[in-house]
Amino acid sequence: MIDIAKQIAYWQNGAAEDWEVAHELIKGGRVSHGLFFAHLTLEKLLKAHVCRHTQDLAPRLHNLVRLAELAALTLTQAQIDILAEMNAFNIEGRYPDLLMPPPSLDEVKDCLRRAEEVYQWLMSQLSR
Repeated sequence: MIDIAKQIAYWQNGAAEDWEVAHELIKGGRVSHGLFFAHLTLEKLLKAHVCRHTQDLAPRLHNLVRLAELAALTLTQAQIDILAEMNAFNIEGRYPDLLMPPPSLDEVKDCLRRAEEVYQWLMSQLSR
């Protein structure tokens, strides 16, 4: 029997740790790695939500928008947009032959700010 509470805690705790790592990497100038970890953070939180909604294990996929759909979350268009934007950093982190030009520091800050809004919202929804 699957312990759903344990699964949710695993994903949620991993997300919190990865969020700190993302900020440390970006602060240290390792933007691509930091954005990859920011994506990973949102992925883990969404997997916690999928577990909660389905009462089953999270699927082995990385598309944030699809995970949000599987979790049956009611997201704003702005939240969907940042999830879609963050998907690019997952692909870039895994497949370097598809490298995009690095974002500017202002773009990174804006992306992280918007990702943090989603991060905080997802965390708050887990405590409901």
